[in-house]
Amino acid sequence: MNETRRALLDALAAGPVTGPTLAERLGVSRAAVWKQVEALRDEGFDIESTSGGYVVSGVPEYGAAAIEYGLDAPFSVEYHDSIGSTNDRARELAAEGVENVAVVADAQTGSRGRLKRAWSAPAGGVWVSLLVRPKQPPAHVPLFTLAAAVAVTRVCREVGVDASIKWPNDVLVSERSETDGSQLRNERGGLKLVGILTEMEGEADRVSWLIAGIGVNANVDAADLPEGATSLREQLGEDVDRRVFVQRLIAEFVALCEHPDDILPAWREHSATLGQRVRIETPRGDVEGRAVDVVSPGALVVRTSDGDVTVHAGDCEHLRPV
Repeated sequence: MNETRRALLDALAAGPVTGPTLAERLGVSRAAVWKQVEALRDEGFDIESTSGGYVVSGVPEYGAAAIEYGLDAPFSVEYHDSIGSTNDRARELAAEGVENVAVVADAQTGSRGRLKRAWSAPAGGVWVSLLVRPKQPPAHVPLFTLAAAVAVTRVCREVGVDASIKWPNDVLVSERSETDGSQLRNERGGLKLVGILTEMEGEADRVSWLIAGIGVNANVDAADLPEGATSLREQLGEDVDRRVFVQRLIAEFVALCEHPDDILPAWREHSATLGQRVRIETPRGDVEGRAVDVVSPGALVVRTSDGDVTVHAGDCEHLRPV
């Protein structure tokens, strides 16, 4: 990761800054500053040389430096026009000892969901894997999966899409009746907007690394999505600024990771599952009842005819009201 480039981007984002000031701040020569500025110009930045110093007047639509520019989080970004899987690339970086990096791609050719299910990832989506090294035991990892769901749901709502979370981490948009606009429910609980796949490696008492892979159907046509899915473009009738979307997603995820006590209350606030009749398919059999709470580290409490059952993992289906 290029720490000098990130420091330069942060300085440019703060306002006009002179070459000598940058050289002193970055601990490099003025020639090195000029070289870095030229590299940013080659990447599509419009950087003017004024009497007050360098001024950014235009930012590329998408890319590593574009996302890092103005990013309110201590993350670096690695960008690919196309890649097999951002999660796989993040795993390679984890093996190299890297942390706090977002692997971003315009398109993925070998993406996957939970249980190795296929996941469509065409160009125009937001496909990002966030690599962190949390100081938490492996038993707490499900919390970070919920944090990813909360973070992306918040940003979807910021851009104007009324997204919510189906336990544990499917981000959905409710379907509406074409006749009267009333809310419809299917077994998914709505149309799928976001998929999340969390992977980790660790020992008994600590997590070595954690990757939150987040796939958002952003600027994608409905025709390019599988049945039962939707996109931000389809919901809004226009494209979103993916650069800003990813910046906000990273910042929200980092904030939640730094304050894990905030994760469960935030998840409850954005839940589509709590209060619903559900059927959870688990290795020990189905659990059916009303979802009444989520408890640490992300388990769903289901009120059944035999009492409350706490489910830690399984496929959740929303049932129609009796």
